[in-house]
Amino acid sequence: MKIGGVRLANRVFAAPMAGVTDRSFRQLAREMGCGLVYTEMISDLALLYSNKKTLEMVDIGDEPKPIAVQIFGSRPEEMARAAELVEEAGATIIDINMGCPAPKIVRNNEGAALMRDPELAGRIVEAVCSAVKVPVTVKMRKGWDENSVNVLEVAKIVEAAGAKAVTIHGRTRSQMYSGQADWRIIAAVKTELKIPVIGNGDIWTPQDAARMLAETGCDAVMIGRGALGNPWIFRRTVHYLATGELLPEPTAAEKVQMAKRHLDLLLAEKGEYIAVREMRKHAAWYVKGLREATRLREEINKATSAQEVKDCLDQYLAHLSR
Repeated sequence: MKIGGVRLANRVFAAPMAGVTDRSFRQLAREMGCGLVYTEMISDLALLYSNKKTLEMVDIGDEPKPIAVQIFGSRPEEMARAAELVEEAGATIIDINMGCPAPKIVRNNEGAALMRDPELAGRIVEAVCSAVKVPVTVKMRKGWDENSVNVLEVAKIVEAAGAKAVTIHGRTRSQMYSGQADWRIIAAVKTELKIPVIGNGDIWTPQDAARMLAETGCDAVMIGRGALGNPWIFRRTVHYLATGELLPEPTAAEKVQMAKRHLDLLLAEKGEYIAVREMRKHAAWYVKGLREATRLREEINKATSAQEVKDCLDQYLAHLSR
């Protein structure tokens, strides 16, 4: 699997997710064999204005490569300048967000709103490609809504503008994350483009990934919500695609131990105050579906120190083993 001149270990990628795919998450995904990790999406203007939190998000120089940095914006010149900064920071690949459905993003004509302006989308990609030497990719949706499904048009435009790969999420912006992803549209784009096409949407198991590859002909799969509290999905998917063997699901004990490890990584990255609060959502994802998970979530949400969170997890694990 190659994107531009970048050779990747496999074709199982971790989707960029706001508030999720920070340094800690990326480390766990890499350890589980993920072929390509992404940062959270980064505002071009926040980067250009040296916003402190944004600069921390692109502090990737010491991370193992490859790593893709996703940026979003609506003005070609500013996106190009931001891309230069991202390249200097050490990005292996620069990804342009044309898929985020969040109201606060689209109201600024950013993210999925660019699907409504294919000409502007093309100019942004052309400007970014002209500004950097690393490969530029684009993540987009099926379209704005079912009455304006134009992903094939936009994909052809960004390919002509210099993009080295496109990721297609098979939902429209109006769907947000509801309903079912349309994999047929991914197949339609794949038949028309010469650059790699990455499929995204409704990959919850290794079997889903294999089915998407078979049904769409896409070059790689990108796993988003299926990886929440479940970094094992990368190892299990890579192994399944290579061998046809399905590795076992993680045990309850493994999930609790991974949650504790994730907390330790967050502590090192962000300090106790932020780590404890961010761990609340991660812990909920790790224990989802386990016995008495609701009670554990309630206890962790009350915790104010890292030790309290760990004590909650240890006590829960001891209770499960009785």
